[in-house]
Amino acid sequence: MSHLTLRAEAPGCADSGVWLTCIACGERFPPFAEIRYTCDECDGLLEVRYADLPTWDAFEGTGVWRYAAALPFDTGVTLPEGDTPLHDVPRIEAALGIDRVRVKHEGMNPTGSFKDRGMTVGVRVARQVGVDRLACASTGNTSAALAAYGARAGIETLVLLPRGKVAAGKVAQASLHGARILEVDGNFDTCLDIVQDLARRGEVYLLNSLNPFRLEGQKTIGLEILEQFRDEEGVYPDRIVLPVGNAGNTAALYKCFRELQESGALAPEEVPALTGVQAAGAAPMVEAIEEGNEQTRRWEEVETRATAIRIGNPVNAPKALPGIRETGGTAVAVSEPAIVRAQRDLAESGVGVEPASACSLAGLRKLRERGTVGADEHVVCLTTGHLLKDAEAAVRAGTEPEPVPGTTGGVLEHLAD
Repeated sequence: MSHLTLRAEAPGCADSGVWLTCIACGERFPPFAEIRYTCDECDGLLEVRYADLPTWDAFEGTGVWRYAAALPFDTGVTLPEGDTPLHDVPRIEAALGIDRVRVKHEGMNPTGSFKDRGMTVGVRVARQVGVDRLACASTGNTSAALAAYGARAGIETLVLLPRGKVAAGKVAQASLHGARILEVDGNFDTCLDIVQDLARRGEVYLLNSLNPFRLEGQKTIGLEILEQFRDEEGVYPDRIVLPVGNAGNTAALYKCFRELQESGALAPEEVPALTGVQAAGAAPMVEAIEEGNEQTRRWEEVETRATAIRIGNPVNAPKALPGIRETGGTAVAVSEPAIVRAQRDLAESGVGVEPASACSLAGLRKLRERGTVGADEHVVCLTTGHLLKDAEAAVRAGTEPEPVPGTTGGVLEHLAD
């Protein structure tokens, strides 16, 4: 028996100018009359489309919902989220020999990752369609965000995690926010297979990034980067470098740029090059870019300390691969030592991130060494999760505690040595 209930669309929902379109066959669907995640005709991925696309002067307020004119609703289930900092990192900039490097730190969102941007919209849609159970597969950050926003909305939340593969801090967040946590014998992709099957059976409302409304919230990262960089630097960035797991952010930023171009708010030559970075042990997107493939090959075995992107079958690859190619970007895989080095370098600049986030800097360094990134570029590195998301990894990457005697003299003697 189906666990989900679905009510008629709520009165006053201004959805006449919003619809879903299949990116594969072009079929169109109403946004909220029925629950769907992929195309009824060909099973292709869906995108949210709008009759009217806003220009910069349509945005007002703060946070994610500053950009309500580019979203399906005026407001969402909010904690609130967005308005994350764009850090200066002069020592990193000088070491790389690049004209301008800024770090967009999404770890400063309410639950410590960029996932909050997607959940404020996604859980608002769940309220709209009247479901009574939310679910996701997760490497950790998605579960933490969904648990928090589900709790805020008063909706039961179910999270499936790969057993023994999720950082304790992320499990703790999901647990304290009251989610039911199922530890699955398998990797993230196994968890996602199960959640998709549960969604097909009507048991749950799926809020992984396969859900097109999730990516609507995440595209506000791009809007925020462009506004911040333009206002502070006087130009738009040439390149955005970002970690890639399920490729949702890559797809969302590409959609953001396309919509801005269509509205006339962004010229084609102003679009930043999207540059994806994966850990070498989980790099199906990089493989597809390097081999010129139109789709990714599923990696059955993936392993990296960057647990947030330990994913072998990125569901948003059909949206993200064109985004990388058509913006003039690229993708690169980085080693485990390179990830640790980048995490330390960011921390020494005052930006504390989890290992997956550090991939953006590690990738930028590798591309600079190759000559792919020029010295005159203006670059934004996107960091997606806070240092405390994986405290154990931070301890391993950081300095060792030093035992000292319990006296001032003993401390001074130790420092002198």
